[in-house]
Amino acid sequence: MSYLAFLGSIELGLIYSVMALGVFISYRTLNTPDLTVDGSFVLGAATAAVLISGGGSPFWAILIAFAAGCAAGCVTALLNTKLRIQPLISSILVMLALYSVNLRVMGGRANIHLMNTPSIYHLFAETALAGFSKLVVAAISMLIILLLLYFFLNTRLGFALRATGDNEVMVRAAGIDSNQMKILGLALANGLVAASGAMIAQYQSYADAGMGVGMVVIGLASVIIGEVIFGVKPLWRRLLAVVLGSILYRLIIAFALGRGMPATDLKLVSAVIVAVALSAGSFKDGLRKQLSRLPYFQKRVLYHD
Repeated sequence: MSYLAFLGSIELGLIYSVMALGVFISYRTLNTPDLTVDGSFVLGAATAAVLISGGGSPFWAILIAFAAGCAAGCVTALLNTKLRIQPLISSILVMLALYSVNLRVMGGRANIHLMNTPSIYHLFAETALAGFSKLVVAAISMLIILLLLYFFLNTRLGFALRATGDNEVMVRAAGIDSNQMKILGLALANGLVAASGAMIAQYQSYADAGMGVGMVVIGLASVIIGEVIFGVKPLWRRLLAVVLGSILYRLIIAFALGRGMPATDLKLVSAVIVAVALSAGSFKDGLRKQLSRLPYFQKRVLYHD
């Protein structure tokens, strides 16, 4: 792997980690499958691209993209909580609807180019850090979002949100409206996903209507890889594991591409990585059972007993 490929993988890993944190909120914290991610990611990118190409501030573009993603998450949650549609079906409906919404946001165009327009990655372009401007901006942005999310999840409202995913019946018994917690959680999750989409659009200098395909798989891969390798407790370690998992995922992809893997196989490799990470627990249990049948390990168990 070349130096530039390594550096680019770190940069992309940091940016996509914001999206992975959004998937973490829905998939782990709320224990809710949410496919809205594929649509809200493009919504964030499209919103930012339209605003920036029209002369808007790239920083405000990210905040507005975050708000747009929150709105998409609210729609998914309202379909689930108010209309009693299953969470997975609700997210699929919103994901499909967002495809048309995104095209309308982009003025009917399939893509918007952002060449020669300002972006957040030009922040350090005229300093001694010019060669690492994208890396520094991505790292600072991720760190700010990570700290804000950590402090929020440790507030009373954050604890209520986490408890809703763990035991909704207990939360209702405690007098907390679990439906409101679901709306809050899915809004926050898709807001982070949309913010990541806005950052990617500025990083790649374009927004495309099809750039969100498979985003939920990438997010899941980052979350699961991070949890398997870096652990899940305490909370700060779990959030950091998601970020590190996102970076590791991009490095794996870059290594595979560097070894000659066709770019058309990228989604297939992503699916395989997720499947392997999800089945890691089963592999460990199976290996433990096989080892327990060996005479050496049986003697050790008897000795300790």
